[in-house]
Parts: sequence; structure tokens; C-alpha cells
Amino acid sequence: MNILILGSGGRESAFAWKLSQSPKCGQLFIAPGNAGTGQYGTNLNVKVNDFEGIKQAVLINKVDLVLVGPEEPLVKGIHDFFLADEQLKDVPVIGPQREGAQLEGSKDFSKQFMVRNNIPAAASKTFTRDTMQEGFEYLATIGLPIVLKADGLAAGKGVLICLTVVEAQQELIEMLTDAKFGEASSKVVVEQFLQGIELSVFVLSDGNNYKILPSAKDYKRIGEGDTGLNTGGMGSVSPVPFASEEFLQKVEQRIIIPTINGLKQEGIPYKGFIFIGLMNCGGDPYMIEYNCRMGDPETESVIMRIESDLVDLLQGVAEGNLDEKELIISGKVAATVVMVAGGYPGEYLKDKTITGIENVRDSQVFHAGTYLDGENIKTSGGRVLAITSLQDNLFDALQQATADASRIYYDGMYFRKDIGFDLL
Repeated sequence: MNILILGSGGRESAFAWKLSQSPKCGQLFIAPGNAGTGQYGTNLNVKVNDFEGIKQAVLINKVDLVLVGPEEPLVKGIHDFFLADEQLKDVPVIGPQREGAQLEGSKDFSKQFMVRNNIPAAASKTFTRDTMQEGFEYLATIGLPIVLKADGLAAGKGVLICLTVVEAQQELIEMLTDAKFGEASSKVVVEQFLQGIELSVFVLSDGNNYKILPSAKDYKRIGEGDTGLNTGGMGSVSPVPFASEEFLQKVEQRIIIPTINGLKQEGIPYKGFIFIGLMNCGGDPYMIEYNCRMGDPETESVIMRIESDLVDLLQGVAEGNLDEKELIISGKVAATVVMVAGGYPGEYLKDKTITGIENVRDSQVFHAGTYLDGENIKTSGGRVLAITSLQDNLFDALQQATADASRIYYDGMYFRKDIGFDLL
């Protein structure tokens, strides 16, 4: 079957690498892709939110299945667009329709969904410009630190952790009155801070059945020792050592099953990935957030550990018989180190020539922010490459991924050398 992946980051590179290995995969297309995805399939110069352009690409290339990488086209309704189009309606889209994508597209929607379905989560309330005074009163009652979340998509930057009530008041004013995150912060969720250790669990669902994919932990801060500004993610590991069998059973019983059942009961069709962002609070799982797609850079670690045919699993989602498909997960450990551009996550350097990828020994190089300039590979994004190694234990995986990252060079390059060391 011919498959189209939408996206251009490390996550989509990992999908392309995995799907291209399947005997069921005919031609593979990636739109728009990057300098690395071209080795697994054909890059198409179509942006992820250009629905008409995507339609033409699907028809011209006789695409049989579309896998949506990033959240924005899902929240904007790419799946609904296909279902409403006479020529596209029979082409399966892996990724929820607009309503299901609200689990990520609106923090307020997802918090209300958690409450309705008795899913354990931090206490919270949502405020608008009109109810800001009530928001100030709530800030004084919730305890410190205080978490503020922009309701809409804010490219991973819409969450603030405030250490004092005064700081929280000031940030709430900036978000609601001064549109700090644009339209995304016209509503703000004020949330209790959960003490614990974070992780993510990934679920693939056909709307009735589900498979639990490997757990992962990512590292958001730019600086070693988890310091400095938040980023899109500086690395990840899978599995998570502190997510025991017993803990993951609690996640399934208290969060995954109520989520799948809640979607069904509320009549929300959902075919795709559910990213469950969790806090392990003394052995009990609490929901932090849903995403309506796989995470990045967690996908790069998770996908390395899936031994089954991913095309077969995606077919199961499309056909509604995911329960009949086999999911085999490697017992090995994967670690991902993300190489970023100089200046990231602020204004960063671009168009720098990358050398040394051929020197990598025992890791997979997933491209993120790269493009081809003739024979040269150059940087285009803040996150440039994700170096992933699969080894027998966490120490070896981390050591190998870090060693292989240091074999690559471009002007201004930076990566953290301590990813995963807090778990050793």
C-alpha cells in the first residue's frame, strides 16, 4: 500500500524509517519531510496545513493511508476534511477527527473530559478575561507552585510554573489581557502543581480496541541538570525504569480504559495515537495532559522498541480490528539525544552545514530540522537531529547515543550530555 506521512520532524523521520521496513509498504511519501526522510521515501513539497495540496498529493500518488504526525492539522480537522470529500472519504487517516483532537487542542475541554470520566488529575479551574477577578481569588487557594496553561495550541510554550501568587497574578494578566500566547491564551487553566516524576504512555486505538505502546520519559529543559528554558524536548528514554508493571496496570485501569470508554460514551470517534502525559506521585498515576498524536522526541525512542510491523498495526486502526494485530516490544532500552541549533530555544542559527553523520556507529540518526542544499545537509530548525541507540541496558544506550552525537558537527551545535542519567 502507498502511505503518506504528514510532517517534517524527528517523529516523522522515525515513522518513515519504521514504515519503510514493512513488506506491506509500497511507495512511501512524506510531506514536507526533511533531508533525512528522503532516504526512506519521496518528499513532497506540501505543507501540513495545506489540505487542498494534500488532497492533490493523495490522488496523484494513489495514496492508500495517511499518517498524521503533528497536532495542528488534526486540531484543524484534516481527518474531517477527508471524510467530507467524495474523492478522499475512503482513504483512512491515522489521527483523530477535530472533536477528538480537542483533547490536545483545548486544555479546558480535556480537563472537563477527565472530570466527567473520573480520571485522576490535578485540581484546576479555567478563567477568561471576564472572570479574571475570580481567577485571582482561586490563585490564593491552590497552593504553591501554581501551574498556568494556555487553553489552545501554543507550540509547546503555553505552560508556566509560577513560584509565588504575585508572579501567577502577573502572568495571568499577561496571558488573558495582553494575549501573551495569542489566541491560545484567551482562556487559561489554573492548575494545582503535582509533586512527582513525569513520564508518558502511548496508546494506539481504533476507537474500540487499543494497544499500549512503550512508555517513555523526555527531557524538556535546555540545560544539563534540567536547568534553563523549556524546549520541545532535548532527549528521551524508553522504557521508564520507575514505571513498574504494577504502576502501568494502574495507568491502564485508572486512565487508559476510562479514556477509551469515555470517548465511546460521548460519541467521539477516535482512530489514532493518544499520548498520555502522567505524573507518578508516590506510585499513583495522575494525568497532566493528553496529546492527540505521538510525542517528539519520545517517538524516536519508542519506535526503536516496536518489533512488529507498524503498517500492519495502522491497518488494524483503519479497519477497526486492532485487537487481531500483534504488538511485539523489544526488551532492550532506547535512548535519544537531540542535537539543537546554537541559540535554541531562542532565536537560533540556520543554514549551517552538517558533517560527520556517516561516522555514527551504533545509533540511528533521525533528521528533524534539516534540508538538502545540493549535496550538503544543512540546518533549518531549532531541533536539528535526534540520535537514538538501542542497547541491552540504559547505561549503554545513553553512552552510545551521546558518543555518536559527538561524532557529528555543525556550527553552533549543542546537545545535553546528561539525558537519562537521573534514572541510572
